[in-house]
Amino acid sequence: MPGGAHSQVLQAVPAQAAGSAAASAFDGVVEAVRQTVVAAQVPGAVVELNAKVGDRVKAGQVLVRLDARAADQNAAASEAQVQAARASLDVASKDFERQKQLFQKNYISQAALERAESEFKSTQAQARAQLAQAGAARTQSGFYVVRAPFAGVVAEVPVSLGDMAMPGRALVTVYDPAALRVTAAVPQSFASQTTAGLLPRVELPGLPAAAAWVTPTRVQMLPVVDAATHTVQLRADLPASVAGLPGVGPGMFARLWLPAPQAQAVAGAGSASASASASVSVPLKSIVRRAEMTGLYVLNPNGKPVLRQVRLGRVEGDRVEILSGLMAGEQVVLDPQAAARVR
Repeated sequence: MPGGAHSQVLQAVPAQAAGSAAASAFDGVVEAVRQTVVAAQVPGAVVELNAKVGDRVKAGQVLVRLDARAADQNAAASEAQVQAARASLDVASKDFERQKQLFQKNYISQAALERAESEFKSTQAQARAQLAQAGAARTQSGFYVVRAPFAGVVAEVPVSLGDMAMPGRALVTVYDPAALRVTAAVPQSFASQTTAGLLPRVELPGLPAAAAWVTPTRVQMLPVVDAATHTVQLRADLPASVAGLPGVGPGMFARLWLPAPQAQAVAGAGSASASASASVSVPLKSIVRRAEMTGLYVLNPNGKPVLRQVRLGRVEGDRVEILSGLMAGEQVVLDPQAAARVR
């Protein structure tokens, strides 16, 4: 048979169950537990910018100043009005005291005293209103100085000197580098295993091998299920010692390795569970890389090599883990160049 001839020419080996078959990997991303986007509360041109990406800032440190000349003038005018209102109140208070003395000596009527008291209370209310208005003007003037809400690292500065800030426009993004977590979408079948106390392991491929594997300090499974993918969000908090390492920050790629549920091998688990099936490993030399495609050649039932796209996992020695696209026992061609020449 032609298929037999192909299988004799091409050397193939069966895909083996990986050593980590009891665990499944899920792609995730590093996030900051505490991250704030500081936005403008008032309109104004950016006249001072004291932050750039990567800077470490202290709580209360001035990050951005907006043009506050008009607001400062309004505040000064309000203060002047307060001084005038206080002077008027002082005059009204003294006049009311004189009217009370005259009433006690029966020089004026009860109606005259009541009119004097009414004028005094009206002046007093006007002074209080001016004082409140001045306080509001001072508060408004403070909005033109943007400060860091907490100590952290500047992640983004989407404005430049001279830009016009409007209410709600983001000015600076700050995050706390000491509190990071890994978030990944996990099939529902893994929720019970995680909540039962089986902590996952976190892999940070961007770090050296000695620091790439981390045990999270806390795991949280969000109660909301995505109706489209039937997955839930799993959050794993990173230890402070790992969060402080160079290169570890929001947006970094990570993997969550979870213990596979006992019922995972049951057929018909659905697409989301199928993507979390136990991984297999193949020789590293069998992998084919073409542009953005990563795959390998698998022998079909007729013995003919077929190129199949796969997703890679960890590399251990001369073998690589296949996270998806291949099943244990399938025949993988060791020489992809020879397989490509077979027609």
